[in-house]
Amino acid sequence: MSDSTDRQWLRRSVGVLQQEAARSADTHLLRLSLARFPGIDFYFKDEASHPSGSLKHRLARSLYLYALCNGRLAQGQAVVDASSGSTAISEAWFARLLGLPFSAVMPACTAPAKIQAVRALGGRCELLTDPAAVPAHAAAMAAAGACHLDQFGMAERATDWRGNNNIAESIIAQMSLEPHPQPTWIVCGAGTGGTSATIGRYLRYRGLATRLCVAEPSGAAFAVGWQTRSRDARASSCTLIEGIGRASVEPSFLFEVVDKVIEVDDAQSVAATWLLTELLGNRYGGSSGTNLIACLQLAEAMCERGESGSIVSLLCDRGERYAETLFDVDWLAQRGIDPRAELARLRERVGPGPHC
Repeated sequence: MSDSTDRQWLRRSVGVLQQEAARSADTHLLRLSLARFPGIDFYFKDEASHPSGSLKHRLARSLYLYALCNGRLAQGQAVVDASSGSTAISEAWFARLLGLPFSAVMPACTAPAKIQAVRALGGRCELLTDPAAVPAHAAAMAAAGACHLDQFGMAERATDWRGNNNIAESIIAQMSLEPHPQPTWIVCGAGTGGTSATIGRYLRYRGLATRLCVAEPSGAAFAVGWQTRSRDARASSCTLIEGIGRASVEPSFLFEVVDKVIEVDDAQSVAATWLLTELLGNRYGGSSGTNLIACLQLAEAMCERGESGSIVSLLCDRGERYAETLFDVDWLAQRGIDPRAELARLRERVGPGPHC
């Protein structure tokens, strides 16, 4: 294939991604007022409303643009990445848009609906029984000629943290007319670390007083590593919450831009995920529940200090992807979790409705 043909395909492909970004309306910022927290407004950015159904839509677009503009992705080349699901779905969505073959290397324990979603988009799933072997398998496929999008290695560099409608810029712009336009806290999880790196950098770039909190499953690598800023940290426990709670420190984890880490056990995360359905009328994934618990803890501390303000967090993906796991009482019981008692405590914690 000639150089001119390659350049034409590159221009067309970048143009397709730019057109898609222009067509996609920004995601909604949903407001909640909770009875137990007078003077504090809660906002949840509904990233599940992206065309591919999650926060990872932004990342996948950035990863493809980064690969294209760095000369790592050519016409007809196979694409591969390691993912527990939501990133793979978004990457498969963009691969179909660009007409490229895509493979996701995933732990075999990934929620079945996520695996089905990748396949429905034309992607291929390589399922491994050992989750620790997933990154190396993806790298081996890349060594054989595929383009490795490498979400864990590239997330913080592929996203333009200074602006360009990244998630931080979008949040601050959408808050501009609210009663407390500059949030006291923004809360997010740490999967690749790209979202927390982008938000933390942007807040500093804009000189904002808003602080960043990472909501992390108990004992996961970001929480362990953040304590001492150690990049050699390893998780002290495992989690059922997909997409966050990494076993080891990823290249895109930037501890220095995070002001606080709140650890949340799985039972609380699952109960909060169920509570979000009651509060917002839609199902969201487990990491959204983890975020909610962190928001409540921050709000309780603000109330004790007599502070008012706003807290912003993320709704990361669609809850339908977890119908056979986090929303299945039998599946949860097999793993020692009954969220009903914790859900009752959370209802008391937020107070009676109306909430929206």
